[in-house]
Amino acid sequence: MVLGDSRDLFTVIATSAATLTGLLFVAMSVSNSRSRSHPPVIREFRAAASLLAFTNAFTVSLFGLVPGTNIGYPAAILGVIGILFTAAGVRTTLTLPALRPQRRPQLYLIIILLVAFGFELALGIELVVNPHRSSLLAQIGNVLIASLLIGIARAWELVGDWDTGITSSIALLRGHKSALQGDMHRKLSETGETEEADGSQHDP
Repeated sequence: MVLGDSRDLFTVIATSAATLTGLLFVAMSVSNSRSRSHPPVIREFRAAASLLAFTNAFTVSLFGLVPGTNIGYPAAILGVIGILFTAAGVRTTLTLPALRPQRRPQLYLIIILLVAFGFELALGIELVVNPHRSSLLAQIGNVLIASLLIGIARAWELVGDWDTGITSSIALLRGHKSALQGDMHRKLSETGETEEADGSQHDP
């Protein structure tokens, strides 16, 4: 049973997850009306991952607020569900040839989900075995906060139809830099050609 400061923490997590879940449905409706560059299965996996992350935080926190309920049980159950969902994502990513260009960012997402749900499953089982270890509540709270952040990142990718990872961001910046350098080189070349033309016109 969650008491004291931990109860306030899980109340905030449940409220945040409920609000973000509502916003996710709005984001999904917006993304459906925009032009998309990724395959449908990528968008579906991102939407499902975001929804699962929010639902995970909401469900575990809400059950933890029920009097007399050991939060370890919902944490372990949602951990198993999250791992099974991630395993399905691995199968889809590795078996569909159309996803080869998107395989690396998908694998990053899969690793993050496996780590988060793996920790949640382990903490849930440990709390079931040792229900009086109050320190585990804070650790589960940290995992649920991480779940919210994962869901927010996936929802942002869903709306913007782009990757928010470090690797993709660096590649995007390098691409802009290369394009800018090419444009400057082209302008300088045109300016040089113009000056040469003007000089040839003035030569006797």
